[in-house]
Parts: sequence; structure tokens; C-alpha cells
Amino acid sequence: MDISSILQGGYQHPLSRSWQGRRELTKSMFMYPIFITDDPDASVVISSLPGQRRWGVNQLESFLGPLVKKGLKSVILFGVPLNCEKDGRGTPADDTSGPVIQAIKKIRLLFPSLYIACDVCLCEYTSHGHCGLLHADGTINTKPSILRLAEVSVSYAKAGAHCVAPSDMMDGRIKAIKQALIDAELASKCTLMSYSAKFASALYGPFRDAAGSAPSFGDRKCYQLPPTAKGLARRAIQRDMAEGADIIMVKPALPYLDIISDAAQLAPDHPLACYQVSGEFAMVHAGAAAGVYDLKTMAFETTESMVRAGATLILSYFTPDFLDWLEV
Repeated sequence: MDISSILQGGYQHPLSRSWQGRRELTKSMFMYPIFITDDPDASVVISSLPGQRRWGVNQLESFLGPLVKKGLKSVILFGVPLNCEKDGRGTPADDTSGPVIQAIKKIRLLFPSLYIACDVCLCEYTSHGHCGLLHADGTINTKPSILRLAEVSVSYAKAGAHCVAPSDMMDGRIKAIKQALIDAELASKCTLMSYSAKFASALYGPFRDAAGSAPSFGDRKCYQLPPTAKGLARRAIQRDMAEGADIIMVKPALPYLDIISDAAQLAPDHPLACYQVSGEFAMVHAGAAAGVYDLKTMAFETTESMVRAGATLILSYFTPDFLDWLEV
């Protein structure tokens, strides 16, 4: 056998196996997506997302406290308004008495060291369930959409969010939000994390159940990226970098590892996030429940593949589990 054929000597021991990875998972890599509803005492099970709930602001101390003690470093908030009057421009999105702004203030008070990101989108708050404002014919009206998204972003930043994360996929919204943060003298105080390469995926079903954000007509394929569109994803990443994004994100994660890898090459000086979305999480749980594999083993395999592809931040519903698993 030729000398160059021998590889196994480099990973024959558990410690030397660990050296083969460029990076290892750490607790600080995980950002926990949580759903905040406008019933302040809510704790409602989400049946399609194992172990996840919609939370009211009065439940946040008992819910997040144990996780913070275990090493939770960051959360991303999704508002779930159930008792408000929705309209065509998503007016409830930045209502000061609404769930997201109330949650920001509560978490800042309770857990000053916890990093708070806020998803910025209008779909949960519009009467039509789309991510922007519409023309009379039902198509996206881009200019007022991005101005509205910028307003919401500034409102969240003023309330104390450390990060705003627009997920809407409207053209030009990163530039509009960045400029609005600059004008409000908040750009140096609030991170802008862009869902740069967000694909029109079949893996969002459980999330839409949780957030009540399904569109009332049509779909989002005219603004979310086609699953085959590698070139569009690369262009969107480069555009958002040029428009002022501080963090680049790819969503979903597992089916788009090639895009994560591309993003790592295109944006080597930016933190790179990926979102292990609700359908990915549910699939891992379903396979484990069917006896196909061990849950913990597959959770590690999937997230480690994201890190191997280049991700430095993972948004995942597995975050509470990893706070336990990474103790060992």
C-alpha cells in the first residue's frame, strides 16, 4: 500500500478525530427562535413543532431563566398576534403594546446579557398574509414595502433589540433599513442580519402553523428564491453585503449546504448564519420517532454539516437540547 493511501492513522483516537474538524459546535453558535403571542399568559403547545410553544410575555422569566443558566446566549423573536386588527400595511408589527416590543423590553429587564434578535416581516401582521404591501392586483408593491419594513426595524431597535433580521425578501430592503438605522442614530447599536438567500421551500409548514403566517391567497414564489436558483442566491448575497448587511443568512439550511458554502466564499469577512427551519427540525424528530436513527446523533450530524459548510451561527429549535448536550 502506498504511503499516501493511509488516512485512518489520523483519526484512530477520539481526540484525534475531533481535531479533523475546522470548527466545533459551541453553545454560543446557537440562536433560539421563539414565538411570542399577544396573550401575556400564554403557553400554548405547537403540535407540529415538537417541544415548542407560543409564549406570552409573563411566561418569559420561567421559560428562559433555566436556559440562560445553561448557557443560552441569543434568541430571535417572532410575533404571533392573535387579538389585533390586521390591515394591508401590517400596522400591528410595531405596536408598542404588541408582543415583540413588549418581549424585547421584558427580556432586556430580566436577562440583560441575553442577545435579542427580532425577525422583521409583515406576513404575521397583514390581512393578506404576504410579506409586503400589495398593488391592487395583488402583486408586491416594493417601495412602500421596504419603507414599512424600515419603520418596523427602527421601532424594534429603539425598543432595545440588539439585532433586526428582515426575512421578507423584498428587493432593496437591506439598504432601506440600514439607511433608516443610520438616520435614527442606531446603526452602530443594532446589527442588521439579512435573510439573504431565503428559498421558497416546502419546509416552512410547521412555522406557518406556529406563527399563523400563511398567505390568504397565492404563494411567495415571486419574492422568495426558487430552490434551483444557485446563481440568484449568490447575487442576493452579494447585493445584501453591498447594501450594508452585518450578517448573511441562508434559509433553509440542510438542503442548501452548497449555498452556505458559497456564502462563506463570497462573504468571508461576515458572520454567516443559517436557519435550521421548522420542517428540518420536525423531520429529524419524525425519523427518530420512527426508529430510523437516534435523535441526538442526527441532530449533531445535521448541525455539524452546517458548520462544515461554513456557518458560524445556527438558528435552531434544537437550541435547548444542545445546551444540555454540549455540557458533556
